[in-house]
Amino acid sequence: MGLNKFRAKSPWILHYNAGSCNGCDIEILACLSPKYDVERFGMINTGNPKQSDILLITGPVTERCRERLVDLYSQMPEPKVVVACGSCASTGGVFRDMYGTECGVDNYIPVDVSVPGCACRPEQIMQGVVAALGILAQKNKDIEKPVRLAGKVTEQDGQTNRRELAGTLEATNAKN
Repeated sequence: MGLNKFRAKSPWILHYNAGSCNGCDIEILACLSPKYDVERFGMINTGNPKQSDILLITGPVTERCRERLVDLYSQMPEPKVVVACGSCASTGGVFRDMYGTECGVDNYIPVDVSVPGCACRPEQIMQGVVAALGILAQKNKDIEKPVRLAGKVTEQDGQTNRRELAGTLEATNAKN
């Protein structure tokens, strides 16, 4: 069990602007204000991806931010949840098909929760982050499940063949 029990109660959010018009960013800052107070759920806005559990992204993916976005995602520890905030992050929004804009976030990293709107309201953002908490708790449970290796590994043409092992793992997991 360890620290995962406490980690689910106080997730840290990393907010990244992938090239938005700042409409959603202002609404995210409103979530941190005393009126909405997202910190009552135990969430803290952090600037370090190595300590973050939830990646909150605003704006469409631009050519300049694509590599940094994938790099931030890869630096976050497992389990992690990605929330695409606004229509720009989900589909590219009004910036879709422009010369410097590529598309939505889900073409580069897996998105768990999409919050619709342009600019989405603080209530919607909080609802999306609370949904992300449920997904994070489920991912924590999935990581803690023990995996049993069944079957044997064979060699074929000098290469290790693990297909039989994978097939038996699926059968073992289906029984559990």
